[in-house]
Amino acid sequence: MIDEALFEPKTLYPFQKKTVEQIIKELKENGNDFNLLFQLPTGGGKTVIFSEIGKQYIDDWGKKVLILTHRIELSVQTSKQLSAIGVSNKIINSEVKTLDDQDEYSCFIAMVETLNNRLQEDENFIKKIGLVIVDEAHYNSFRKIFQYYVQANILGVTATPLSSNKALPLNDHYDELKVGESISSLIESGYLANAETFTYDVNLHGLKIGSNGDFTVSSSEQVYGNYFMQEKLLFAYEEVAVGTKTLIFNSGIETSVRVQETFDKRGYKIRHLDSTFSDKDRKEILKWFKETPDAILTSVGILTTGFDEPTVETIILNRATRSLTLYHQMIGRGSRRLPKKDMFRLIDLGNNVRRFGLWQDYINWKDAFHFPDRFLESRLSEQEDITFEAEYKLPKHIRERIDTEVLDQFAMKKVYEDCIDKGEKGKIAVEKSLENHFEAIRNKAADFYDGLDLMEALQEHIEHRLKQYTKCIAKSTKNYFKYLMETYNRQLRQKLRAVLDDE
Repeated sequence: MIDEALFEPKTLYPFQKKTVEQIIKELKENGNDFNLLFQLPTGGGKTVIFSEIGKQYIDDWGKKVLILTHRIELSVQTSKQLSAIGVSNKIINSEVKTLDDQDEYSCFIAMVETLNNRLQEDENFIKKIGLVIVDEAHYNSFRKIFQYYVQANILGVTATPLSSNKALPLNDHYDELKVGESISSLIESGYLANAETFTYDVNLHGLKIGSNGDFTVSSSEQVYGNYFMQEKLLFAYEEVAVGTKTLIFNSGIETSVRVQETFDKRGYKIRHLDSTFSDKDRKEILKWFKETPDAILTSVGILTTGFDEPTVETIILNRATRSLTLYHQMIGRGSRRLPKKDMFRLIDLGNNVRRFGLWQDYINWKDAFHFPDRFLESRLSEQEDITFEAEYKLPKHIRERIDTEVLDQFAMKKVYEDCIDKGEKGKIAVEKSLENHFEAIRNKAADFYDGLDLMEALQEHIEHRLKQYTKCIAKSTKNYFKYLMETYNRQLRQKLRAVLDDE
């Protein structure tokens, strides 16, 4: 549901005007072979800013602008904002097969997958593009488009300049990061509502980390779908948020449906929404949420971007995440300020605040941009102990090839603590882990080379185990961990050769 009033012509706030001027200056000074990434918190007005940049670029350079989005809601919002400031624009969606009328427009807004399909058929599908603006630039799906616009400037815009895939850092494609106003600054200046944070300790034992680095949906469903977690959620709501318009974020659909049932039984006005709903049903539910006082909306994934409802007064994180980007996206849904709203409540039921710090805390985004691995590693290793509680979940294609029953029998923290209790050296836990990996590979390997292949497939699993060990001994320098990994793999390889070469 899009609020038409949002797209009436408006005067930019002083910090927004200054940002536009600075970015235009950067583009002029650095020429065509320059890509800039711009960071600004959710609620800071990114759409207003990059729409004005697009308008000025068209006027000053005499070239056209292409804006990339990954969701139709973002495309529509952007199009209406551009129209409000007098920029002729066209949305390229799945229904647009040709652009015979492109001379009538100075700006195009495209869904990334749709545009990629058109460009594969005709790499000159859109002509005379001088600037490509990428909304929510942390998503990697946009990279496939860049090859078609190597002569154009690229301006990426995001609240969190961290790639959604740590193997593909943003500094591969952007020459520089410009950091906008901080969350605390926008709060102090009256542009964002402040968050009053309430944390509830939860037992996350049973969560598993998937190959994407975050907790798996299936393990989250098991943790959050049970009766006790439902009761804790209800208790937290009734203690802090009764009578407020509330948005609840869950990891899985099953959990969200149970949340709706739990709150229904207590007589609260609540609806559930997830990505399987039709556009019609989704619009109807969002309209209900907007117009209903004290409404509660429990959702899964779908409302983290492209959703703007300023009347939200409480955000509940009924899930755990290891993604700093997702953490900020969820909380940002409550930060819109209104004349009678300068605060919102944040209820954390996933130890997320302990993992990432308060939403308002200062973050060195320059460090995140230039050294993403170091930035993420330090935050996750220093501020969370969830690694002890979470198991690494092997991808399905690897589980089918390995003896998972053997692997599942070993838990690094428990084995380490058992060694210490017996008066043994903690390092024995590493030796026992190596023996466990060896047995799991030997039971399935046809020969030595097959064993090496399985060992390679288990590298992330091995790395996860050894990180648990270094946290147990509070010794986690990069050099020591590198030494551990190299020694472990060398010894495992030797054991496999000694046994499998003879078989």
